[in-house]
Amino acid sequence: MSTNERASSKDNKLRLSILGMSCAGCVSAAEEALASVAGVVEVSVNFADHSAIVKGDADPELMKRALQDAGYDAAVMEGFEDPSEQEERELQRYQKLMLKAKVAAFFGVPLMVLSHLEVLPTIGSDFGRWFWPIIAIITLGILRYSGGHFFSGALKLIKKGQANMDTLIALGTGSAWFYSCVVIDYSSHLTQMAPHAYFEASVIILAFINFGSALETKARGRTSSAIRELIGLQPRTARVVRDGKEQDIAIEDVGLGETLRVRPGEKIAVDGVLIDGHSTVDESMLTGESIPVEKTKDSEVVAGTINVQGSFLFNATRIGRDTALAQIINSVRTAQGSKPAIAKLADKIASVFVPVVVAIAALTFLIWYNFGPDPSLGYAFVTSMTVLVIACPCALGLATPISVMVSVGRAAQMGILIRNGDALQSTGKVTCLILDKTGTVTEGKPVVSAIETAEDYDQDTVLRLAASIESGSEHPLAAAILAEAEEKQIKLDKTTAFEAIAGHGITAMIADQKIFFGNQALMDENGVKYARHIKRIEELSAQGQTAMMLAVDKKIAGIIAVSDPIKTDSAIAVHQLKSRGMRIIMVTGDNEITAKAIAKQAGISEVKAQVLPEEKAEIVRKLQLAGEVVGMVGDGINDAPALAQANVGFAIGTGTDVAIESADIVILQGSLLKVPEAIALSKETVKNIKQNLLGAFFYNTIGIPVAAGVLFPVFGILLSPMIAGAAMAMSSVTVVTNANRLRWVELNK
Repeated sequence: MSTNERASSKDNKLRLSILGMSCAGCVSAAEEALASVAGVVEVSVNFADHSAIVKGDADPELMKRALQDAGYDAAVMEGFEDPSEQEERELQRYQKLMLKAKVAAFFGVPLMVLSHLEVLPTIGSDFGRWFWPIIAIITLGILRYSGGHFFSGALKLIKKGQANMDTLIALGTGSAWFYSCVVIDYSSHLTQMAPHAYFEASVIILAFINFGSALETKARGRTSSAIRELIGLQPRTARVVRDGKEQDIAIEDVGLGETLRVRPGEKIAVDGVLIDGHSTVDESMLTGESIPVEKTKDSEVVAGTINVQGSFLFNATRIGRDTALAQIINSVRTAQGSKPAIAKLADKIASVFVPVVVAIAALTFLIWYNFGPDPSLGYAFVTSMTVLVIACPCALGLATPISVMVSVGRAAQMGILIRNGDALQSTGKVTCLILDKTGTVTEGKPVVSAIETAEDYDQDTVLRLAASIESGSEHPLAAAILAEAEEKQIKLDKTTAFEAIAGHGITAMIADQKIFFGNQALMDENGVKYARHIKRIEELSAQGQTAMMLAVDKKIAGIIAVSDPIKTDSAIAVHQLKSRGMRIIMVTGDNEITAKAIAKQAGISEVKAQVLPEEKAEIVRKLQLAGEVVGMVGDGINDAPALAQANVGFAIGTGTDVAIESADIVILQGSLLKVPEAIALSKETVKNIKQNLLGAFFYNTIGIPVAAGVLFPVFGILLSPMIAGAAMAMSSVTVVTNANRLRWVELNK
């Protein structure tokens, strides 16, 4: 295998859906199982959506087998999963959990009420000798139905020397049932204490936990709404033109280079280039921009966008997984599954949490049994069981990934593509933002901004002569002049003796006239006098325009100014960033006069002009050494080194693929306003994660000691195992609910 083949195999990604994960402790167990498979390079398990992203070149069947050995099941996820099928699976899981909760509650609640009313037969009495064994058998059946998945999961992990939430629940409810059986069987030997059975506690705990899991499933389903909406954009059929006839075919049957017809109101099936017709296309779901985009011949169209009006034909250039929509969905999923640094700490804590809790429960039992009041065995049992039940680290495991999922999904809906979790965490810390000029602050599409003429010439003549000799040039400014001539329907002249002089301009012959078009250096070299035009050229340059002189037979015929106008929202975006205390620097390879003129229009005071591509990265490095957290916004190949060097790289999605691949965040449209929105979203997400982690840590820090009975010596308070079960279930629901607030939080404060 070649070096390139080995490198590409390491970059292979496979997404797995993991069944049977019940708490944060499962994350490390599943990651260890997958990492043990030959060929696996990197594993990231996401507890929030029960999935894993595996990098490497491993056999999927071996990975599934490794997970099965660890107590889980798995399925490979690929292509565009039907969102309705996914929703149906989530609904079925929710209904199944709710039924398990109802069955446990249907029996447990009456038993608990009757027990508190003290109307149940006494253990050891004649009536109790046959009543309580029947209750034991019924509760055993409920444990099997409503809690069977906990017991089977715990057993599989125990065989591998591991533990998770299943272990805690199985130990808590199983020991409650077993202890109760001992009490009813040996009640005559327990006269020194008041025998009490905890059958109702074991089933009500299961009722609460299943109910909490059901609510969590329902709430967690909302976190993937962005993915479902993106997948839903993909149409199932396409209308192709074959052998001169139009026909509807399945989307997977569309081939590269095929001609497709799109009618008003239809979704565009694949990526392509428009070849006939004219329309406007709604790209809001992909870009966050509400205004439809005009499409004419040679315009690119993207799968999933909606044709608003007009019918057109286009050629398919990207299909299947290669379409922009497919790539966006893949990027969003990858980012949702990636872990910022703050999440890795939580995973490490969760991986050792369950064994520690079991040890605390055992210690609690011993302390109460040896030093507690009578009946010491009863107190020891209740407190240790309550510790096991309340200590589940589900909330801790959900705290970070659920917030990341919601945030990345919302960003995608806004037209901001966040590529990894670390970028999401780092963006809010940016203190200094470097902006490229062309295509970032400006439109990146030069246009003719002024045509001024000398005596004996009119604007059309000056434009015709300039466009005629520029027709052989590949310079970006030439494209602006030719576009202006085409718009005015000016017929070009035939040229001969064309010569391009780098950095100066061009010369050519039109009929018997020698034409010069370029800057002052070109005129100086050819003895063209232009002194009377100097002041006007300087004025245009100070306005950020590039002024070029046209001379016919060494006499100035006119001046054409070309400018790259700033984007309509650049100044607003810069103002928003500065109002947040951000230091803004514009770095460009353009000349200093033009750069300062553009910066002034955008409200930027710091400018570095005539900077080479490699120097941009060096500027970023120096700022970082000075203590700045640097963000870089760019769109060209020359920006790629600086984007990669920056703490956070923002690529304008209308730019080059190299820039996009070098960036951490992609702005799908060219609006700089998305940058302050991304920064605000990052800050809100990190704040949300901290709230979740603080709540989870606080819950366990307070809950475990209270469950162990620290309040009993002073206040005589003991926590009921049933209340512990309810609290544990609700903690996860609270975390998920808090994370979902990110879907509506205001970002333009």
